[in-house]
Amino acid sequence: MRKSGAIEHSTISERAQELLAARTPFVRATVVRAQPPTSSYPGDEAILLADGTIEGFVGGQCAQNSVRKAALGALQAGESVLLRVLPDGDVHFPEAPGACVVVNPCLSGGSLEIFLTPQLPAPLIEIHGASPIAEALAQLCGVLGYDVRRGTDVGEATAVVIASHGGPEAEIIRAALDHGVGYVGLVASKVRGAAVLGQLELSDDERSRVHTPVGLAIGAKTPAEIAVSIAAELIAGIRGGGLRRAVAAPQRPASGAVDPVCGMSVTIGPDTEHLRVAGADYWFCGPGCRAALAAGKAGA
Repeated sequence: MRKSGAIEHSTISERAQELLAARTPFVRATVVRAQPPTSSYPGDEAILLADGTIEGFVGGQCAQNSVRKAALGALQAGESVLLRVLPDGDVHFPEAPGACVVVNPCLSGGSLEIFLTPQLPAPLIEIHGASPIAEALAQLCGVLGYDVRRGTDVGEATAVVIASHGGPEAEIIRAALDHGVGYVGLVASKVRGAAVLGQLELSDDERSRVHTPVGLAIGAKTPAEIAVSIAAELIAGIRGGGLRRAVAAPQRPASGAVDPVCGMSVTIGPDTEHLRVAGADYWFCGPGCRAALAAGKAGA
């Protein structure tokens, strides 16, 4: 496997499994078509992290900048995309519905099609309590493909559900809100729920994130039915309320610049070509543009 950037894993698949286990969002890029002259071939793969790091190989430095920018967009949107990287003036690749076309003036003349698949961590549901409702909800979340954790560490949770029917409920709510958890559900009657929240000084934003009575109003009575109502409310939040996006937020989003030589948009990453001249910073699509600017500044 050819490499671009530091990667010590024998395969991209192993690295992907490691990132999934660590709940780290990334994009898996696979070259599906290459029209010579190019430095990559169908089947070449890379992993792109939220900070712009590329591990693996899907083309030379000019192509990498186009891939990096599109991959970060796919990661933010949470949707796969077919990236078509074409040299200036090339219109020979067949039409592909849903493809994202990038004209790259720095390419050597070849064309690439690269499939970008964002890999986002599953929602993490933190469930407190050992009640029948808690047990039923844990099983149901597993069926939905969500990660379930039982404990008291709310720092990484997408949602926190308290189904203990007592205990340090107010403290758990306070900790979840302080960690920015977007959904906090308390299994309690309207009266008891109000009493628990009355122990806390909640802002309007914090109160909007606490759900009690918890779950959608579907007339649920049994523990399993109540678990279904809670799961339905979680699904609504994840699909329409941005809870998944909160979990997948990059640790440090990459910034962008414009190559002063060729005018190409460049996403700044750890391996982006860079030059500092007279206190000004410049970033480039590749070493050729960097060398051209350096030569021009030297001769000025």
